[in-house]
Amino acid sequence: METITKVSIKDKIISEFELSKNSLFGDSTIRKNALDSFAKLGIPGRKSEEYKYVNMELALKGDFAFSSPNPFAAQQTRLSEGQVETASILKTAIVVVIENGVFSANNSRLGVLPKGLIIQNISDATNLDSFKAHYSNYADVASDAFIALNTALASGGVFIHVAKSAVIELPIHIIHINTCSVPTIVNARNLVVVEENAQTTIVESFVVSSNSTKVFNNALSEIVVAANANVKHYKIQDEGDVGNLVNTTQVYQKKQSVFSTNNLTLSGSLVRNNLTIVLDDEFIESHLNGLYLTKGTQVVDNHTLVDHRKPNCNSNELYKGIIDEKSAATFNGKIYVRKDAQKTNAFQSNKNILLSDDGTINTKPQLEIYADDVKCSHGTSTGKLDEDQVFYLRARGLSEASAKKLLMHAFASEVVNTVELEELKSYLEAEISNRFE
Repeated sequence: METITKVSIKDKIISEFELSKNSLFGDSTIRKNALDSFAKLGIPGRKSEEYKYVNMELALKGDFAFSSPNPFAAQQTRLSEGQVETASILKTAIVVVIENGVFSANNSRLGVLPKGLIIQNISDATNLDSFKAHYSNYADVASDAFIALNTALASGGVFIHVAKSAVIELPIHIIHINTCSVPTIVNARNLVVVEENAQTTIVESFVVSSNSTKVFNNALSEIVVAANANVKHYKIQDEGDVGNLVNTTQVYQKKQSVFSTNNLTLSGSLVRNNLTIVLDDEFIESHLNGLYLTKGTQVVDNHTLVDHRKPNCNSNELYKGIIDEKSAATFNGKIYVRKDAQKTNAFQSNKNILLSDDGTINTKPQLEIYADDVKCSHGTSTGKLDEDQVFYLRARGLSEASAKKLLMHAFASEVVNTVELEELKSYLEAEISNRFE
């Protein structure tokens, strides 16, 4: 009698590392340490406090391949110029295409880069001093299995460096698109370093490919914001019904810097966002805004951590969700104020609308404060559409559907209005309107 032995996804990942370790970019010691952490942590299950509302084991169930360190060596890119054009949200931008986790120079539209800006395949940046000084310094492999997995098996991504005092007028649009023909685990890795007094805007979008192949996208970005720098960061997640995304962003800020981020989730079978911002100097500003629109059986899980380490800093956080049908959403936000972080101002708010009795929202705003001279607040609210407001609008000639659409659009607009790129704002407003038709 033949015995069939099932190999766990954890064992597959460890085996893949052994097969590909000699062809992966970067420091082999960093990768080995990351694999050891992954082997110790394993794929988090329902018993894990941080992942108890998302079934990561189910998302990784099945026979997955792994994105090759060089998927274009054996075959040309599957992306057509038309697909890139369709995925380009911004008509005027520096476009960086990440296909199956790897920087695609052929499909990117870099043109002549402005003075002070470097954009290149992350695997080609390993000898640069700015890369060595920052790579894998902020994403802790011991803290999260997916950080460890990405650090061990990252196949590519982009390195962006903005030189001291450089002002990059055009937004940099990073498009993550998957064209895998078989179910695949993709580990894209990005490093963004913005030096002192520099300014830039980065838009990341995760879009569905032309096929319906299941992809597990484990993307990780480290963003360094030096003293007096100003960075605006936007993430648009729209991977359709087959996308499974774990998106980790680690931000490190220095004195008098300003970092603003907007995370907008429009679709995806499972979306997990891990956002950590470390304020490691004085007079820093951080702004976190998020909007998630869920339907069907979609699961969206947002986890944020704002770590105030030094005094005289401000952070503001607003996340809003609209949950429909049998979908589920989670918001878990923590503000951590350390003993030395006196004169901290930190505010956090999470608001949700449930459109269905079958929808689920789990929300947990948290404050952990060890300083005594601070102004901090957090709050959450969840409910259905206000029937009195619906009645008021219907009394003025609107249909019930139109009244509800108007109210939902107004609810979402508080987040959308924080978007400063007019072209991006118009795109989001159109997408939201289509969702509520």
